[in-house]
Amino acid sequence: MTDLPPGYPVLAEADVVLRDGSVCRLRPIKPSDADGVRRFHAGQSDESIYLRFFAPMRTLSDRDIKRFTEVDYHDRMALVATIGDDIIGIGRYDRVSEHSAEVAFNISDHYHGKGIGSVLLEHLAAIAKSHDLAEFEAEVLPHNRKMLSVFSDAGYQVSRRMEDGVVTLHFAIEPTAESQSVRFAREHRAESQSVRALLHPSSVAVVGASRRERAIGHQVLKHIVEGGFTGRVHAVNPGADEILGVPAVASIGEIDGSVELAIIAVPADRVTEVVRECAAAGVRTLLIISSGFAEMDEEGARRQQEVLRLARDHGMRVLGPNSFGLINTDPAVSLNATLTAGIPKPGFFGLFSQSGALAIANLDSAARRNLGISVFASAGNRVDVSGNDLMQYWVEDERTRAVGLYLESMGNPRKFSRVARHLASTKPVIVVKPASASYGAPPGHKVRKPKVKPHAFTAMLEQAGVIHCENVHQMFDVAQLLVHQPLPAGRRVAIVGNSSQLAALCADNANERGLEVVHGPVAVRTEASAIEFQTAVDAAFADDEVDSVIVCFIPPVGALDQEVVEALRHAASRSDKPCVATLLGMRGVDDAGDPTFLHETGEVGGDTPRQAVPLYPMPEEAIRALAAATDYGQWRDKDKGETVLREGIDRWAVRALLDRILEEDPEGRALTSDEARELLDAYGIDVWPRHEAATADEAVAAADAVGYPVVVKSLSPLVRGQAMLEGIRVDLHDAQSVRAAFEALDRRLAPMDANYFVVQRMAGPGVSTVLSTIEDPLFGPVVSFSIAGAPTKLLDDIAYRIPPLTDVDVRELVDGIKLSPLLTGHDGAAPVDRAALEDVLGRLSIMSDDFLELSSVELNPVIAHTSGVTVLGADVMITPATRRIDTAARSLT
Repeated sequence: MTDLPPGYPVLAEADVVLRDGSVCRLRPIKPSDADGVRRFHAGQSDESIYLRFFAPMRTLSDRDIKRFTEVDYHDRMALVATIGDDIIGIGRYDRVSEHSAEVAFNISDHYHGKGIGSVLLEHLAAIAKSHDLAEFEAEVLPHNRKMLSVFSDAGYQVSRRMEDGVVTLHFAIEPTAESQSVRFAREHRAESQSVRALLHPSSVAVVGASRRERAIGHQVLKHIVEGGFTGRVHAVNPGADEILGVPAVASIGEIDGSVELAIIAVPADRVTEVVRECAAAGVRTLLIISSGFAEMDEEGARRQQEVLRLARDHGMRVLGPNSFGLINTDPAVSLNATLTAGIPKPGFFGLFSQSGALAIANLDSAARRNLGISVFASAGNRVDVSGNDLMQYWVEDERTRAVGLYLESMGNPRKFSRVARHLASTKPVIVVKPASASYGAPPGHKVRKPKVKPHAFTAMLEQAGVIHCENVHQMFDVAQLLVHQPLPAGRRVAIVGNSSQLAALCADNANERGLEVVHGPVAVRTEASAIEFQTAVDAAFADDEVDSVIVCFIPPVGALDQEVVEALRHAASRSDKPCVATLLGMRGVDDAGDPTFLHETGEVGGDTPRQAVPLYPMPEEAIRALAAATDYGQWRDKDKGETVLREGIDRWAVRALLDRILEEDPEGRALTSDEARELLDAYGIDVWPRHEAATADEAVAAADAVGYPVVVKSLSPLVRGQAMLEGIRVDLHDAQSVRAAFEALDRRLAPMDANYFVVQRMAGPGVSTVLSTIEDPLFGPVVSFSIAGAPTKLLDDIAYRIPPLTDVDVRELVDGIKLSPLLTGHDGAAPVDRAALEDVLGRLSIMSDDFLELSSVELNPVIAHTSGVTVLGADVMITPATRRIDTAARSLT
């Protein structure tokens, strides 16, 4: 990268998925692109040239090339979209006033319809916004409908005027709810399409197919052939004519016709060469099963990055390396490209696993439980395709009813939260992430180390509506219920068993899980017949007060009576209420052995709905799964709220303040009290002033200035929030009491160098709270809320949320701590003004989302009282902006 010009913004480089699922590279233009720009221009039609330049400029002069390729990356910015060495699109802006720039695009004739113009506009707008630009304008010929649609379809409020035969457009580039919605929808369609190309290939080539039975390439090819793959299969092996009846060729370039999926199973040191051959052959997607990359050593990590760069530069998506493979049980595909022949039957559960070793266990567990799958994918080192991509695909996959993800690490939690929330609004998302992986990634996974505590991850899942399980066993417990039963309408349950002790145990367990027992527990006789049992179960289902039914039947001796099983099937099949059951010796999905059960209609005969009953060996497992399903159902039904918006926000003032400070201190620093007040005031957060005092006389003078009563307090971290080492005096009404308080605190704290004092007007009584935000390397901005004081810190009673927040998110943030009753009138106290508290939290969340330079902001204490809130302290640390993983424009990370 030695040819980079001065000021070249490396952070503006990005890989982007286009509308057809392929990948292109966006980067700032360089003077060395001169020849590439000439080739790009020479390949354009006369019409395209005229639409861009309003003149028949068949060739570009050296002066034009210099003007186009040499920019300052601030007032003049240009991005090129590339595939391989070819430029396929150019977008640029030129500042025309303090806050406005003219924008223009030129897209290759061969790449129209792929959304390149829209992607360039998103990225240019994000860059321009960071350079204090607020508006774009563009001049477009009236008959250039494609370019006009780029602006009108982006979700901005565009004004137009016609002058001298040219349409002049103006629009603010500040993201709006509509523009954000458009961006996310386009991202979803593109990434879903790219995964579809991976999972629904019409042709597959196994590179490294071997005649040795124990070789990985042989096993994968064997499973593809024996699995009945419906597309074309090719074997690539320079030393064979055919393998397993499949004709073999020496290289992928010798295959007639296109290859949509190349499965690479060669030694690691040959993978780069093979990927290069795939790029030349026009392969769309890669599954790299080969190991020996970043999970091994630094040389492997370098090789892995080289493979990724090569694939993305040529528009290919990559699953792996070190992947266990992928499965698509759709009869139209029937692809088993894994290292195992024993896979679950076709079904409705989508499964993603990062771990190859656990992929085997996951597939085996699903098969043993009779839980069919729709799609399975193993990401291996997760160099490219991740769980986020699979979730984008599952949103619209009709064959998937619920999804499960086993995550050892998470590369982009901010995007995960957004995509998972979208998917969970229609389909359950179940996540297993081992606690041991909270702060460390497995070898081969490139992950930034978070600053926030591990339960911030749990809070993120809760915010997104994701069901968090502790292990794979629990994931399948929940999945077999959610895939085959309706969602509970509420928390009311009926319990039916054939043991009073067991039924009582179920009731206790249900109560502990937040379920309400409204029917029973009913216990039929231990020796009850199937008819007696069915009568009791039918009564439970028929009770209008019941939302779900829990059944536990343990026969006194011998095997379970099949008539009892049939009675349960009969009752459950005629109801729209979910049912979980504990039957002796049975676990998994009971489909009664019906071969037609898995028809996509979900029906067996006529219009009768067919629901399989999930079975559990112990009641606790059944009830835990039912409680998780109930919680999810309530999340899905609840009002998610509207994105937080606030009046009285001056972003330009904050931008100017941050730029001024970082110009003086490029490494960043803590803001002074006055600077922090100026920053927060721009977002409508009023911080009471506090005056430093080094002597008793200065303390008295400060008190006289702010007005009595006042407080004198130490700001030393040694005493803040400490009950045992008091560092504050309150309710001081005159100069004498201020002087005495200062001198007493000074004597006590000076030996510990904790005598750093301020004087501040005294706030009224209320609940002391802490509102803060941190720019986390992994999560991006994270907002937290807690009650002030040592007990909260010791008990870790802190609630977290990931911006952007809705009004419901803000309310749940306040409710998310165990001490929240203190805010609602605990022990007869008056409730605080929740609206005022939530308003400050909302403003803080917006500010943290707007400015990456805000490394941390802590408002402490914030006194919440009956008529509002009083912000008494603010500590702000700023650092130079670094790129967030989930940026303001579409990008692969």
